[in-house]
Amino acid sequence: MVAALALGACVAGPPPEIDTTPPPLPGEFAFTPDSATGASLAALLPSGDPAFADLSALALSDAPTLAQAAARIEAARAGAAGAGANRLPNITADASITGTRTNPAQFGGALPPGISIDTEQVAYGANLRASWDLDLFGRLRARERAAMARLGAATAEATAVRNALLAEIAASVIDWRTLAARQNALQQDLEASEGLARLAGTRERAGLSPGFDRVRAESVAEASRSRIAALASERARIAGRLVTLTGQPGQKVLELLRQPAPDPAQPAAPASLPSQLLANRPDVLAAAANLAAADAELAASAANRFPQLTLSAALGLLAFDLGNLFDDGSAVGTAGGSLLAPLLDFGRIQAQIDASAADKQLAFASYRNAVFTALGDAETGYGLVAAADRELAAAERETASAERAAKLADTRYRAGLSDFLTVLEARRAADASGERAAAARGRAERARVLLWQALGGDQPTSRSISQ
Repeated sequence: MVAALALGACVAGPPPEIDTTPPPLPGEFAFTPDSATGASLAALLPSGDPAFADLSALALSDAPTLAQAAARIEAARAGAAGAGANRLPNITADASITGTRTNPAQFGGALPPGISIDTEQVAYGANLRASWDLDLFGRLRARERAAMARLGAATAEATAVRNALLAEIAASVIDWRTLAARQNALQQDLEASEGLARLAGTRERAGLSPGFDRVRAESVAEASRSRIAALASERARIAGRLVTLTGQPGQKVLELLRQPAPDPAQPAAPASLPSQLLANRPDVLAAAANLAAADAELAASAANRFPQLTLSAALGLLAFDLGNLFDDGSAVGTAGGSLLAPLLDFGRIQAQIDASAADKQLAFASYRNAVFTALGDAETGYGLVAAADRELAAAERETASAERAAKLADTRYRAGLSDFLTVLEARRAADASGERAAAARGRAERARVLLWQALGGDQPTSRSISQ
């Protein structure tokens, strides 16, 4: 044993040092809100919308993507359980019946007088065996740590899948409500354009205006009808996307989307710090867990350079007559230990160590990428919320102003103080501004969903995900 330990030490040594210093983060976001708010992160989702509440509940219970994530968690949990079991003794039992036929000629010439050989024998045996790798240098412990880290990574990745699923459903519901608001605005524009066409027709029949005014008014109405018809294709795309996300039939999805919509809301963006992303973003947590797993795998590879001590024992029964199997003389047993030490492997273990070191470098690069991706997503989310709110405010002011101008132009036309072209131009401006305001409101709500996901979203437990 001393010789084996000494020879094993010739190839042993510490694993290579790899710098995994976390990347520095700024003290605050560049697009952070001007003042801290008490808004909650969950308020950024349209939780008050019954369509989102029902669709998200169905998705969390039966979505294909979550089922895949749950299966990966169970696979990682089984791997962790197996790695932990490898550190414990392995106990097995067996029973056997063996028949042997011997040729006496194999012993040469005639046997001495009084000596005979039973050429046919049947042996009955039962054994209890045990073996145990003492793991003196932590190889099995390192593999168990790696398996536990991979379980943590699978859990964090499942959380990321869950958050992405909720964000996609929220965005789809918001898009559906935005289409409804755009159609409502276009429908109002159509009714106003049809009113202008009727007025122009009345004045044409009275000889007060040319027929060209009526034709132009009807063309404006047709343009509104065309834009309304174009919304149907967008609805089909949204419904199809929700079928994929939720695993529900199209009829069920459309039934839920037809529920009454609440009043649109733009809650304030909650304040956060870049350092909080390290604890809240599931993709960053998954990358950190994968880095820990790679570090443990490197330690396990380095431990292969040290000797492995295994204890073994066997206790059994052996008899050549079934009736004598449990007699005192049938008991047999062995006990011993084995020491396996690398002497000349011609670089095999070093190659494993180099591969594990490369995996750790890759895991650290992935971790840094996840951190900066999270930082960029959060900056984008805060910036989009602020920009979308400014756009919405401007669009609402534009709509109010355009509607006043359209009403004023209509009043002046009826009084004979302006021509029909002025009325049409004012009507076109009001029509376009109403639809733009509805679209801007949808973008403002969508920006909040993006910020919710960028800041980490929900953090459910692994048990709730696997369920």
